[in-house]
Amino acid sequence: MKPEVGKVCAEDIAAFLAKFDDVEEAINAIRSFAQPAVSAGLVDLPPIAKSNPVAKAMTPPAAAPERSGRRHIAVTDLAKSYRVGRQTIPALGGVSLDIFAGEFVAITGASGSGKSTLLQLIGGLDKPSTGQILINDQPLSRLSDRQLSRFRSREIGFVFQSFYLQPFLTLSANLEIPAMFARIKPKQRRARAQELAELVGLADRMHHLPRELSGGQIQRAAIARALFNRPNILLADEPTGNLDSANSDRIIDLFHQIRRELGTTVVIVTHNPDIAAAADREIRLKDGRITDA
Repeated sequence: MKPEVGKVCAEDIAAFLAKFDDVEEAINAIRSFAQPAVSAGLVDLPPIAKSNPVAKAMTPPAAAPERSGRRHIAVTDLAKSYRVGRQTIPALGGVSLDIFAGEFVAITGASGSGKSTLLQLIGGLDKPSTGQILINDQPLSRLSDRQLSRFRSREIGFVFQSFYLQPFLTLSANLEIPAMFARIKPKQRRARAQELAELVGLADRMHHLPRELSGGQIQRAAIARALFNRPNILLADEPTGNLDSANSDRIIDLFHQIRRELGTTVVIVTHNPDIAAAADREIRLKDGRITDA
């Protein structure tokens, strides 16, 4: 039986495909996730061309305030539990915090402390059991799955420890993936890719394949791709976990540059105390709760 064709959010497809090493694997995954995609709000969305987040001005603001006093992210009494068989496993309990526009914040804690869970909840990738998250005063809980998908693609960029660059595409093509799905004209998407490559120091690597790049260069490319739609918030989960100290330092310097030149709020999860010390502020988690220890 031929599946019904729906209207799919371009940014979600790009983010989904970016997780796979080859086209066949991606296609098989899409087939197996076809039905969940309907309930997740990935189907039957308005055409992306009517509300294209890439169509924002290409020139970044000259500077951004270090801390404007305006709450960008507000989390109140957040809790998250998971069901494993008959057991309920608590991941977060009673977390409240504010992150201000233009801040660079590090979330730290031991493995299992809940830091990655917190980042996923802030990014709208998962839903809390209780509590509330506001992004720019918008309660995420009041958005439908389709609205949340569009809000996320417009407001939030994601960087993960695993780089997820397509091995058969050049750096330029990897950076252009979000625009390809959004039907952005080739000239415009190439210009945006070039702009981002210059920002992260990879302008001379545009025609290289991922295998011809170092680990640090690949992670910088992943950061550039996360910035393609000009998000106001950049969330990064262990972005330096696979890098040596020199490349880790360069990534942290890049986050500071992004905050300073683009006005982006940067939130990272890390277990590395040296990386956390380079942020403006550290939020420590222990057993799913914020701690001063």
